[in-house]
Amino acid sequence: MTAHRFSIKSRRGFLAGSAAMLATPALAQSTSTFNADGTTETERDLNESVKRNVSSFRMLDWRPYFSNTRNGAVLVDIDSRAVHYWSEDQSVYKLYPSSVPLTEDLTRRGRTRIIKKVEGPSWRPTPSMLKRNPDWPPYVGPGPDNPLGSHALYLSWTYYRIHGTHDTRKIGRKSSNGCIGLYNEHIAELFAFTKVGTQVLLI
Repeated sequence: MTAHRFSIKSRRGFLAGSAAMLATPALAQSTSTFNADGTTETERDLNESVKRNVSSFRMLDWRPYFSNTRNGAVLVDIDSRAVHYWSEDQSVYKLYPSSVPLTEDLTRRGRTRIIKKVEGPSWRPTPSMLKRNPDWPPYVGPGPDNPLGSHALYLSWTYYRIHGTHDTRKIGRKSSNGCIGLYNEHIAELFAFTKVGTQVLLI
């Protein structure tokens, strides 16, 4: 009986401790240059804590945001760090966790559209990125070192993309220089659903 009680208490203690660890904000990455894998494009200090979004994901209806779903519709919710997709006939609805821009001045909101889709994208830092990070390479080809991950959806705004990432620590965080990042498996799925002309709204 005593052993049984101890076992239950131990299990409860373990579960409570695990929950507390999961609730602790993760440490962000060092961002003075690219990390060892060449994937870091954030600019946070290693000792600065960052909260992941764990509770704001909720299904939304497309109607408050779009007048129709012609060509499909993508809604990027910066605050909840989530990307929503509706197919043109509304038979498909998807909700993905995402990374979002580091700061408000890097954040853009409004209506745009997908103008190009690239599987295996290459990456070039913007002039402002190079100014802030002169040690960054001027070009990174497709592959595991590429900050755009496996797929990229180019928006009508210059330099703005919805793309994948090989650095999964970034998802759910304020961690980008303006783009919206998804897990590679999620961007591959969204890439297949969307087409050039799909409408996009960032709120």
